[in-house]
Amino acid sequence: MSAAVEVVRAGALTTVQDEGRTGWAHLGVPRAGALDGPAMRLANRLVGNAPGAAVLETTVTGCAVRVTGDRPVLAVVGGAGCRVTVDGRPAAWGAPVRVPAGAVLEAGPALQGLRGYLAFAGGLMPEPVLGSRSTDLLSGLGPPVLREGDVLRLGTPGGAPYADAVPWPGAPEELVLPLHLGPRDDWFTDAALRTLTSAVYTVSERSNRIGLRVEGPALARARDGELPSEGMVLGAVQVPPDGRPVVFLNDHPTTGGYPVVGVVAEAALAGAAQAAPGVPVRFVRA
Repeated sequence: MSAAVEVVRAGALTTVQDEGRTGWAHLGVPRAGALDGPAMRLANRLVGNAPGAAVLETTVTGCAVRVTGDRPVLAVVGGAGCRVTVDGRPAAWGAPVRVPAGAVLEAGPALQGLRGYLAFAGGLMPEPVLGSRSTDLLSGLGPPVLREGDVLRLGTPGGAPYADAVPWPGAPEELVLPLHLGPRDDWFTDAALRTLTSAVYTVSERSNRIGLRVEGPALARARDGELPSEGMVLGAVQVPPDGRPVVFLNDHPTTGGYPVVGVVAEAALAGAAQAAPGVPVRFVRA
């Protein structure tokens, strides 16, 4: 028996994501992958998938899909808190839901957090590119941003779910990012470094999958000029000419010419995926 999902309501920005395409940065290929990795992995476990199976990642407005084919599908909506319905009837958020063939599963607008994750037993099966099914908004690799009418095939369901329901972390009311200074912290004044690790910034509405942008005090340079382009890693905190830090997320470029004042460890970045504009941000020395 086969099954697929057809996009009925695409939402503001819904993409296919898995663990991303690692190992290609030396060729200029970004990582991509789910911004909230723990939420993706938990959603997959709840439907019996491998942790890195491909899921839908929604942004703020949610999405709706119709199950097509000749069998019901086990699904879960997790990540950002939202109202969940199956053919208009309320269904559980954060727990497995059986969706009959022909029924519409809808994840409503986010009530808490920004990014939701829809996992389906068997996982989404668009054609992989360089070992990943993830959409990369920067390079254009992977499946395009979803539109109404798109159909995504599902794989064969695997093992049984490991639990019926689990506690999900809430969206951060304050985002605390542990920062390892360097490699270009010497490009900034001592006062700027003190400001970086003591001031309270806020999440900017200009943030996206490429980077978490913040509003707050600018960081003064200790030297003029620009760097030749050099490699950028996930979590790099780059400081453009306006002096306000940008934390690079999964779709970040692999090189850049602005100084990197520090790096936030990957384990701390899941909160950045769910931090809404206006949420306070603090950088603390790791």
